[in-house]
Amino acid sequence: MKLLNYTTTYFSILLLVLISVWAVLFYYAMFDEIYDSLDDGLENQKMLVIQYAEKDSTILRKQNFDESGYTIKKVPFSEIKNVKDQYRDTIMYMQNEEDYEPVRLLESVFKQNGDYYKIKVVTSMVEEDDQLQNLLLYLIILYVALLISILLLNNVFLRKVWRPFYKLVAQLKTFSIENNDEIQFQKTNIEEFSLLNTSIERLLEKSKESYNSQKQFIENAAHELQTPLAISINKIELFLEENELHEKQAVKLISALENLERLTRLNKSLLLLSKIDNKQFTAKDQVDVNKLLHQQIEDFSDFATHKQVKFTIKENAQLSISMNRDLASILFANLIKNAVLHGKVETEVIIEVNDTLVAISNVSEEKELNSKQLFSRFYKSETTNKSTGLGLAISKAIVDKYQYNLQYNYSKKLHTFTIRF
Repeated sequence: MKLLNYTTTYFSILLLVLISVWAVLFYYAMFDEIYDSLDDGLENQKMLVIQYAEKDSTILRKQNFDESGYTIKKVPFSEIKNVKDQYRDTIMYMQNEEDYEPVRLLESVFKQNGDYYKIKVVTSMVEEDDQLQNLLLYLIILYVALLISILLLNNVFLRKVWRPFYKLVAQLKTFSIENNDEIQFQKTNIEEFSLLNTSIERLLEKSKESYNSQKQFIENAAHELQTPLAISINKIELFLEENELHEKQAVKLISALENLERLTRLNKSLLLLSKIDNKQFTAKDQVDVNKLLHQQIEDFSDFATHKQVKFTIKENAQLSISMNRDLASILFANLIKNAVLHGKVETEVIIEVNDTLVAISNVSEEKELNSKQLFSRFYKSETTNKSTGLGLAISKAIVDKYQYNLQYNYSKKLHTFTIRF
């Protein structure tokens, strides 16, 4: 969930509760005010009737409600000694409405000339009832309109406030330090966003400096190592060609030469791994896998002939993938070379191409490899002392770079490496 939606949801819930409570309290406050007004009117009418009764005693025998809206009944003291003024709602037949309508009734007692009287005063609640209904209706409309308006304005306002943050996040999503991308920071008056921009800008500058320094160091170190290694190998080869050496002397020099060549391969492999880890292979191509595999088979044909191994390619589909062409060549070359190198004499290296995978299999006398350590750096099987132990680690790094999947399976002396795209 986006931050904007998250905050809007919580704000909406809180706002809904608060406005609902406010609306209920407001409605009952207005309800109470209307009843207070009605009761005050009834009290005033009662006082006027009592005052009028002092002048005209005939109204003391008024038993029925009429247009005057009151009744008076003489009662003994025993009936009224604990009676207090009572207000209540009731219904009464209204002549003008020709129907029963709600009324507010005041029941009270008073004393006149030594006698006690019970008086009932009523007032119609038709208008007040309509007012309450209208009040409730307008309150609901106001409530809904207010809620929608606040949410809309809040959403628009928050979008404007958070705009610099979302633009920054969008740029960071596609940012690539390998491509030397630049982030365009938006000016903002919000202190937190300004601090965020400044912090990210400093972090990116530091990361770029570290990345460039590391990249330069690796390139320089590899170059500085490669040059003396190449010179040493050339000098030993010349020495072997130009001098007649004893067998023991030649064996020792050849051993030194093999170690130097292994060191050269190791240096190149480490440099390649470092470049992959640092994501220095940024260029992408649409690679025709079938065509590339045929080229690799052609390149390794002499080596396969020497190892007495044949190639069989099963093309069940035309496969095309998006990745760096050089890395694709290295990936398949490593796997095919391993299959030939460890293949049993007079067997086949089977390469199978499907819509979403390439599987490379070879028959070998070697036991099942340790799948947990197989792709670790400097892992070697028991029969590959001359290997650098980095070939499969490089293949795994290439596959991981493009979020593909490289798996190893062993069944009945058949070792299979499968790349799923």
